[in-house]
Amino acid sequence: MIITAIFFYLFAAVCVASAIMVIAARNPVHSVLFLILAFVNAAGLFVLLGAEFLAMILIVVYVGAVAVLFLFVVMMLDVDFAELRRGVLTYLPIGGLIGAVFLAELLVVVGAWVIGPSVANSITAPIPPPSAVSNTEALGLVLYTRYVYFFEAAGIVLLIAMVGAIVLTLRHKPNVRRQNIADQVARHRATAIEIVKVKPGQGLS
Repeated sequence: MIITAIFFYLFAAVCVASAIMVIAARNPVHSVLFLILAFVNAAGLFVLLGAEFLAMILIVVYVGAVAVLFLFVVMMLDVDFAELRRGVLTYLPIGGLIGAVFLAELLVVVGAWVIGPSVANSITAPIPPPSAVSNTEALGLVLYTRYVYFFEAAGIVLLIAMVGAIVLTLRHKPNVRRQNIADQVARHRATAIEIVKVKPGQGLS
């Protein structure tokens, strides 16, 4: 238990410090790197809670795709963040008001939060003892049986969003030669081969 507590406080401290540095760092590339560090430590906390599937998803999806995408976008766009920060004071009152509302909501939730007597046992054993399945298998059984329609609906929504983003950002340039699959499939010998008889001593015109 002492080793578990040490790792918990270590992961939690580094995660909170990384989250603070995400918004405090002046360089946006450093902010993305601190975000990746926060994700890694959050995955360590999930492992301590017995949710290894969530930890793996956090590393594979967020660190491997989202955070790296943010990093490449920030590096490729070369945005002038100094110019963007000049108008921060204009929105400071509205941001402070929204932050105060969020802080009040958090205080209300924490003040009314009561830990049940069986929560500790549920955390240590998230799967009922009679079942011999792992945490990942139990999550898959629930996701693809009870919530399969919601899962498919979420996939359809994401597919529509991806197709919409491609359609909105697609730009056709007039002087670019493009591939026509229908013409390539419909080719035959008469249209694909041109036989030219060249006389001796003469070249092609």
